[in-house]
Amino acid sequence: MDAAAKHLAASDPRFAALIARAKPFAPRQAVLVRPFDSLAESIAYQQLSGKAAATIWGRVRALYPKRKWLDPRQVFATPDETLRACGLSGGKTAALKDLAAKTVDGTVPSGPALARMNEEEITERLTAVRGIGRWTVEMLLLFELGRLDVWPVTDLGVQKGYAKTFGKRKLPKPKEFERIGDKWRPYRSVAAWYFWRALDLPNVVGAGRSLTKL
Repeated sequence: MDAAAKHLAASDPRFAALIARAKPFAPRQAVLVRPFDSLAESIAYQQLSGKAAATIWGRVRALYPKRKWLDPRQVFATPDETLRACGLSGGKTAALKDLAAKTVDGTVPSGPALARMNEEEITERLTAVRGIGRWTVEMLLLFELGRLDVWPVTDLGVQKGYAKTFGKRKLPKPKEFERIGDKWRPYRSVAAWYFWRALDLPNVVGAGRSLTKL
């Protein structure tokens, strides 16, 4: 992480100022024990506020008491009506069932298998699941697998944090943001982390620094 921070700080004084003020990035070890559980929870949380999603997910987990990890076969066998009664939409119920089926048939690899695969291989495998898009896979890569060079160009928080840090009036388009991110390889995950943190910091405008509110 010291090497990552030095690399990013050297790219621009404003980035150096952000790193000096923000909480440091501390990735998890590159092991994902249960991808099924992580992705199932991601499906439940899509397009909902944290509180509402947590309530729904808590109801789903309560269907399977005394289990630390969900059993995809058991989830697949659960009637749709039971899952929908927890608050899942029809689309999310179908996505959860598809995730369960593709976990059982091996399309969704085990945690140790994922840890040995590169990012593109993981993305190809996981986006085959209904309701799992590139952004969801990127969050898994970054926060669960601890990959250091993930660049979520469509994430609004990362876009806003970049614009705030560098005093941009407009948010970058994904293709433009992809090019911008090249300067932060091979630590783009760390760059994304600091841009998220930038949104939590008070505004600062000074010599060599720009953290202005959008």
